Amino acid sequence: MAVKASLHLVLLRLYRRLPRSVRLFLVHRMTPSFTVGAICVVERGDGALLLVRHSYRRRWGFPGGLLQRGEEVADGARREALEEVGIVIELDGEPAVVVDPGPRRVDVVFRARCHDPSTARACSPEVVDLAWFSPEQLPELQHEAASALVALARARGRPTLGGLPSRVEAGE
Repeated sequence: MAVKASLHLVLLRLYRRLPRSVRLFLVHRMTPSFTVGAICVVERGDGALLLVRHSYRRRWGFPGGLLQRGEEVADGARREALEEVGIVIELDGEPAVVVDPGPRRVDVVFRARCHDPSTARACSPEVVDLAWFSPEQLPELQHEAASALVALARARGRPTLGGLPSRVEAGE
């Protein structure tokens, strides 16, 4: 074990002497890459949550999607809500983060609200339906949507979120 630790130290010292551009190249080539997305859990004044059905999924999910290169995550969340359901949202509090190592995806989950929930409509070919649901009566959710609710509940100091369906479709 001491040989392995010594070799590790030598390699780190060598790495430190490399030009910054070479170090960045090595880090980018040797580490796994993940996609990063933003999920918007939009809550109406009465507590109902806005869910969407995407054209390429069977279960319900939240507005959101992948960030564009160089885009700030909060800006991406706002953009996705506007593109998918035509609403301007206000982000509420700090986001929760879900890391899904299988598909190598990181989702940043925001609680959000909009000033006029009645304006929500399907604005993208990706969205085939949308509806507001009480947290106690949620339909079957996409894996990412269920994970987002659990992450938000944990971030708020709650072990679970009431109304979370017991069955979600993994990998959908």
